Amino acid sequence: MSKKSKRYTAEFRRDAVALVHSSDKTVTEVAREIGVSPEGLRNWVNQDKTDRGQGPVGALTTAEREELACLRRKVREMEQAIEVLGKATAFFANRKTK
Repeated sequence: MSKKSKRYTAEFRRDAVALVHSSDKTVTEVAREIGVSPEGLRNWVNQDKTDRGQGPVGALTTAEREELACLRRKVREMEQAIEVLGKATAFFANRKTK
């Protein structure tokens, strides 16, 4: 079996978290029943608590995580653009001196 993680839909995760909250079973028992890892389900439950403002101080909500990922992607793109512009500037500067 591959070590590659499975991707679950947001709806599946939401339903799994709701099942944990509505059940008197442990997270591990619920995880076994629905076929996910207990650690993964526990992470979803903890993230749900954070999203509802009940998580640890400083923990990022899902929306904040998505925004952070988007901003990091934009920074990476801008750094690449700056690098290209720097190389183009150097190229044209060398070309003028010849």
